[in-house]
Amino acid sequence: MLRSSKLPKTLLTIALNSLVRAPCFWVYSSGRSRAFADTISNNHEPDSENEWESLLKPFDLQKLRKSLNRISPYQLCKLLQLPLDPSTSMEIFEWAGTQKGFSYSFDVYYALIDKLGPANEFKLIDRLLLQMKSEGLVFRESLFILIMKYYGRADLPGQATRLILDMKGTFSCEPTFRSYNVVIDILVSANCHKIATNVFYDMLNKGVSPTVFTFARVMKALCLINEVDNACSLLRDMTKYGCVPNSIVYQTLIHSLSKFKRVNEALRLLDEMFLMGCSPDIDTFNDVILGLCRINRIHEAAKLVDRMILRGFNPNSTTYGVLMHGLCRTGQVDEVRDLLNRIPNPNVDLVNTLINGYVTNGQLDEAKAFLNEKMLSIGCNPDVFTYNILIHGLCKRGLLASAHELVTEMVIKGLDPNLITYTILIDGFCKEGRLMEAFDIVDEISAKGLTLNPVGYNCLISALCKDLNVHKALEMLNDMRRTGSKPDIFTFNSLIFGFCKVDGIEEAKKIFQDMLLEGVIANTVTYNTLIHAFQRKGETQEVLKLVNDMLFRGCPFDNITYNGLIKALCNEGAVDKGLGLIEEMIRKGQAPNNISCNILISGLCRIGRVQDALEFLRDMINRGLNPDIVTYNTLINGFCKTGRIREALNLFEKLQIEGIYPDAVTYNTLITWHCKAGMYEDACLLLCRGVENGFIPNSITWYIMVTNFVKKDDRGSWP
Repeated sequence: MLRSSKLPKTLLTIALNSLVRAPCFWVYSSGRSRAFADTISNNHEPDSENEWESLLKPFDLQKLRKSLNRISPYQLCKLLQLPLDPSTSMEIFEWAGTQKGFSYSFDVYYALIDKLGPANEFKLIDRLLLQMKSEGLVFRESLFILIMKYYGRADLPGQATRLILDMKGTFSCEPTFRSYNVVIDILVSANCHKIATNVFYDMLNKGVSPTVFTFARVMKALCLINEVDNACSLLRDMTKYGCVPNSIVYQTLIHSLSKFKRVNEALRLLDEMFLMGCSPDIDTFNDVILGLCRINRIHEAAKLVDRMILRGFNPNSTTYGVLMHGLCRTGQVDEVRDLLNRIPNPNVDLVNTLINGYVTNGQLDEAKAFLNEKMLSIGCNPDVFTYNILIHGLCKRGLLASAHELVTEMVIKGLDPNLITYTILIDGFCKEGRLMEAFDIVDEISAKGLTLNPVGYNCLISALCKDLNVHKALEMLNDMRRTGSKPDIFTFNSLIFGFCKVDGIEEAKKIFQDMLLEGVIANTVTYNTLIHAFQRKGETQEVLKLVNDMLFRGCPFDNITYNGLIKALCNEGAVDKGLGLIEEMIRKGQAPNNISCNILISGLCRIGRVQDALEFLRDMINRGLNPDIVTYNTLINGFCKTGRIREALNLFEKLQIEGIYPDAVTYNTLITWHCKAGMYEDACLLLCRGVENGFIPNSITWYIMVTNFVKKDDRGSWP
């Protein structure tokens, strides 16, 4: 139970004195009251504590009961408004109710509920509501609105919704737009957007007219659940209810339309705003400018900035930043520099946007020149982010020595490299396979008292796994856990990949299980890595288990998943099931790629169904697939294997007509089967023709020729 709060004596004296002077008077059990009243009226400080202070220290309810004959609802209401704790307030309330003939008023209940609400005493509030109902009090909407607001502050939107539903049915109080507005606002603030819209439509069905505020909040809810069309239709419905859209309504819709790249509609609403006499703010313009830049309508965005200025709006740094970023993304870095020159008092963030544009477009020299020659002249000092952008660009180009020198330059200029700076360097060294230098950076971080972040650990673990140093990668994982960094899906995927590469499939499975136990959800990459590892080992049943687990967990298949599964089925001779998977891919809108088709064609040819393979290829070509040299090599080998060398040669001629150049595998396959068929002269002619067309025989070609002609010579048939 809540503890009673101890009130200052002076505060109680003043409060009770005001009650004595109120229209309803206190009645005292002894003549001592006259002396107390005289003391208060003369405003003299007593030598010892007076009788009221003695009675109320520390608010002794037993003494209070003995000292008072009767308390009125008005006086009770005033007492409940004192800064007492809920427990004490409840005791006073219950004691007053024990008086003979006493009846609680609505104001008393309101004051008590207002005291209980901040303490989240909602069970007591429910009890009081039922008590009010049993006493036949007439409920007022203001009481329910008060309770709803307390539910909202306590993050209990469902209870607020329940209360509005109970208002009429249980408490015979008709909710107006005020109650609905409060509930809808609570639901939207609590991200219960769908429920907020349901409450709104219930409001309309019950004939309660919404206000502009109602429409604004419901439109926001609809936009947040991607129902922008419904939100826009509400804009047109507002006039039916006598509501005129305000700036907030338009801004909400313009923001969402711009976010979903529906910029033309956003521009129309912006024009409508002005016609309706609503003034947009800078953020509204920025939303549309961002939307235009996202769909590469950069020049229209620039014109909108000019339009802003003409209408008296001053673009802010966000406006210019969005426009500059859009220009950089489309490679128009020179235009960005011109724009920067026209901006009054550009800040370092805008300068960083330009430098990042230079770096992204591969213009590192221009970026460094701007940093060294121009930046200070426009009143901007480079910050850590400026250098991080340049260091990242140098690392991407493999210029790691220059990147390291730039870190030294930072320190000389008084800038302290942060963890992002060092992580960029670690990533650069790891991608170049220079792990020793990457670990030197780790030592440098430790010397500065910093701790490597998860991104840094992931870079090192990934590089170690690619270098097949999986045990060192496991040590890094343990170190990661010791420092409080939580491994993520990238960490585990790198380790699983590493162990699969070194044929440690059992260790990979154990890491997979550990990952799930740690609450990290496996993604498609995780499953694909394991599926292909088991498929290479010929363990089709394990592949199928993983596929079933993917389905159970709702993990989506991609082309790599399907290819691994199709290959596993084809290796088992279940080619028709593989064909079924191709059809499933097409049904799901996931177009099979060349690898998918080549796997299936290879599977069909392996079991002698070359004609089916050829028909499948024709079907895939009709669906828009462009076969590659691997496709034709597989079919040529399939025809030769079944003794249909003439058809293989026809296919050979066809691929050259289609502009696909035969490779060493093509020639070696045809030469091998010609020799096996005793067609040595044709094999020689094929080789000569290939050389004339630019084919360079490899060691396998010469091995095929020599071994087959030696065999021919041994049989005595050399001419």
